Amino acid sequence: MTHPDQASAETDRINPIVFYSSAVGIVVFAIWSMFFDSSRQVIDAVLGWISVTFGWFYFLAILAYLIFVVVIGTSRYGKIRLGPDHSKPEFNVVTWAAMLFSAGIGIDLLFFCIAEPVSHFLAPPIGVGGSAEAARQAMQLTFLHWGLSGWGVYTLVGMSLAYFSYRQGLPLSIRSSLYPLFGKRIYGPIGHTVDTAAVLGTVFGIATSLGIGIIQLNYGLSHIFGIPENTASQSALIVMIVVFSAISAATGVEKGIRRLSEFNMLMALLLLLFVLFVGNTTFLMSALITNVGGYLSNFFSLSLNIYPYDQQTDWLNAWTVFFWAWWIAWGPFVGLFLARISRGRTIREFVLGTLLLPLAFMMAWMSIMGNSAIEMVMGGAVEFGEQAMENPGSSIYLFMQSLPWPGLTMGVVTVLAIVFFITSGDSGSLVLSNFTSILRDPNSDAPIRLRVLWATIIGLLTLSLLVAGGLTALQGTVVIMGLPFSVVLVFMMVGLFRALRVEGMMADSYQKSLSGQLSGRATAEQAPINWGQRLARAMSFPSWSQTRRYLQQVCRPAMEEIQTALGERGVTVEIAEGAKGNEHLALNVHLGSEQDFTYQIWPVRSAMPSFALRSQRSDAEYYRLEVHLRQGSLGYDLMGYTKRQLIEDILDHYEHHMEFLHLQRSTPQEGDFSDS
Repeated sequence: MTHPDQASAETDRINPIVFYSSAVGIVVFAIWSMFFDSSRQVIDAVLGWISVTFGWFYFLAILAYLIFVVVIGTSRYGKIRLGPDHSKPEFNVVTWAAMLFSAGIGIDLLFFCIAEPVSHFLAPPIGVGGSAEAARQAMQLTFLHWGLSGWGVYTLVGMSLAYFSYRQGLPLSIRSSLYPLFGKRIYGPIGHTVDTAAVLGTVFGIATSLGIGIIQLNYGLSHIFGIPENTASQSALIVMIVVFSAISAATGVEKGIRRLSEFNMLMALLLLLFVLFVGNTTFLMSALITNVGGYLSNFFSLSLNIYPYDQQTDWLNAWTVFFWAWWIAWGPFVGLFLARISRGRTIREFVLGTLLLPLAFMMAWMSIMGNSAIEMVMGGAVEFGEQAMENPGSSIYLFMQSLPWPGLTMGVVTVLAIVFFITSGDSGSLVLSNFTSILRDPNSDAPIRLRVLWATIIGLLTLSLLVAGGLTALQGTVVIMGLPFSVVLVFMMVGLFRALRVEGMMADSYQKSLSGQLSGRATAEQAPINWGQRLARAMSFPSWSQTRRYLQQVCRPAMEEIQTALGERGVTVEIAEGAKGNEHLALNVHLGSEQDFTYQIWPVRSAMPSFALRSQRSDAEYYRLEVHLRQGSLGYDLMGYTKRQLIEDILDHYEHHMEFLHLQRSTPQEGDFSDS
């Protein structure tokens, strides 16, 4: 089941409809916002209408996404692997966690870790500012905006993309998650519209983050080196970030993005430990425990509190609604990136990792940084608090200036901000390139020139939003662009659930068809297996030449007999053989509008066990012949089966497939993954 264009594409190339419609739209918007003063008024008007009309929807949707992924992860579907059953994770847990953190949050933690807690402390949505209760509420709101809710969006998108692409063989794009709902129509206008919406939401979300970071970095460079805070300086910073992002994206996930993410994680951890131990450590640890308890115990009330009786529309627009829209806008970007680095993990591992690993660091970071700043304000640093509210980009530099070794710490913050910029920019350009390309397979990435082009487009849009109105324009556009994709995410949940239901039917059909398999093995026509033959097979470690000979002399004739028998019954069967270097055999049974049956035999090179008798050979390796079905390797070795035993094994799986199709027909509303 592949993209129609993928099947015939010899090289990776752009998807012209998605690329040109999104790229041209972004460039036109950038020019309009930079050169027309009316752009600011239009953005504000649309933002106000969306906030009043759909603010409640953002709250409800964000909570629904989170509940959905938690339920799926803890259900029977949690053991399903995001890829073939035999696949293994590409990255270790530490590297994976670093990449989750750097791509999913990045520069925004530096901007908001001081400014947000202080703002909520001094100007809470309800209650008296500057009180102990305001401090507790400030940290709970900060945890809400940076905690489980937002990562639920990333988890939903990443899980869906990885499942449909790496397990079902669909393109690594948003449209694939809607296959159970629309079938092959996802390759037409429906799919193009969905992917274009994802691209627009992604690019505006990334531009918002980079714009916020540019404001902060410009202040830091001005504070340290006297570089002026103006459009010229910000333009130069954008050019620098675009260049480095393009270089990093060109090196790919395994090199540039991976190494920068690990460096980021280490630098951020060292900075966090520094603040913890030079500050009031006892107070900060006590506050962390209190903040975690308050957030978890009040999670649902915080998640559903829209302040209808307090008329806090402006506060919601500036904070919660903005954050929910921002997480949604970043959903396609981070979700695809998470899928790209999570192939081989189970759904349960993926859900637990993406929800809990970043959450643990976020809680520690926000609590230690935020409570340190709140303690300063409570101790009399009123001017610092006011500056943090009025100029959020300055907050972390002003905070570091109050600690020992300010020159060193502010330098570390600046370096960390630049590297966070690059990791967000390079990840974003890579993901946007993949979104707007037709790729040969989900494991490949778009051409380097396209990544460079998207890095440039991101930079242009970031500059245009800064010119149009700075932070306010950035926040407004991300709320606007997040709304269409929030609806797509609802369809994504339905599509993924239907697909997992089908997968569950497939697993159930194994059990229901077991009695027929057992009776088939017990028929009188099948001669009993000599135990000596079984022992000889267990102690056999064949060479490549022996394996290849067995494929031709036993496996292919067995498949040909089945091909003949099914052909006499009007069923179309083909036997495919891999080319040199990719040798394998595949029996493909075409079943019309229903899902085809495939039975593949793949040689797998394995290390020779130390106990093996090597009187005949001195090889350090041998070969297994493993069965592969649609979901991947079944893990057992066919080598040494007689032709009769091999036929019986193929028929066992064919009967199971027939039982699966029966179960699927019994619930036609759940959709399928047939090639019709």
